[in-house]
Amino acid sequence: MQQHIDSFLRYLEVEVNASTHTLRAYKKDLEGFAAFLEDRPPDQVDIYDIRGYVASQSQKGLDKNTIGRRIATIRAFFKYLYSSGVIETNPVRLANAPKTTRPLPRFFTVAEVFELIEQVNGLDFHSIRDRAILELLYSSGLRVGELADTNLSDIDLRGKRINIRGKGKKERIVPIGSYAIKALESYLAQRLALLKKIESGKSNALFLNRQGARLSERSVYRAVVKYARLIGIGGKVGPHTLRHSFATHLLERGAGLMTILELLGHTSLSSTQKYTHLDIEHLIDVYGNSHPLAKE
Repeated sequence: MQQHIDSFLRYLEVEVNASTHTLRAYKKDLEGFAAFLEDRPPDQVDIYDIRGYVASQSQKGLDKNTIGRRIATIRAFFKYLYSSGVIETNPVRLANAPKTTRPLPRFFTVAEVFELIEQVNGLDFHSIRDRAILELLYSSGLRVGELADTNLSDIDLRGKRINIRGKGKKERIVPIGSYAIKALESYLAQRLALLKKIESGKSNALFLNRQGARLSERSVYRAVVKYARLIGIGGKVGPHTLRHSFATHLLERGAGLMTILELLGHTSLSSTQKYTHLDIEHLIDVYGNSHPLAKE
């Protein structure tokens, strides 16, 4: 079974351009399923095995969303095996995943965003960098991975835009608001001073840690949680909360849904594929009229 899992993961990485996070999640799900089957080969798996696995997951107390995701992973795996000729029949074809719920995403109010950002008011490297991070996350609706992967050359402060490499290595251009631009200008001066101080070679990464290396997603997440706690917001919050806030506040102020989907990089959604691709000048115009921090 393991060799087929490895083959499937290579297919996802090379042919589908799946993200590292997706590959890690698929690997974990499939290896858990293989352990349940005691590593029996795929051509010996039938619908009763699938149903038994679902029952075992439910008995462990897993919620319907988690079980549904794991069944989706197994379904994709066996579809790949079937199309590759490894199996003659697909046992997951008749399997039904439990009905799932999609809770509304947590988001900050505009007042909470302002208060969150104002918590970062120091003049040291960390404070100035973290302020730029918060401003950019909210200004442009970036995923945490997109922000961590951003290079210096991706930023065009004069043009008020940033080039993003999103899921599936798809690129998009999104606007940057004036407050984020000011925060980035302050940070870039600190960034240059840091590299000179540590006598490091030129780094491509936009956001750096104290050692001059690219800042990790985990560090960005910890920073957002830290400042959220300072204003009394607990629970499940993080960089994605700012992304949800970005989308919610634009929608509340009259931005069209398809414009928001374009800004967020949801181009793979089937519901958006029938619409004409929006050009960057139109996006910047709508953004400028809708985003709370687009203008002074």
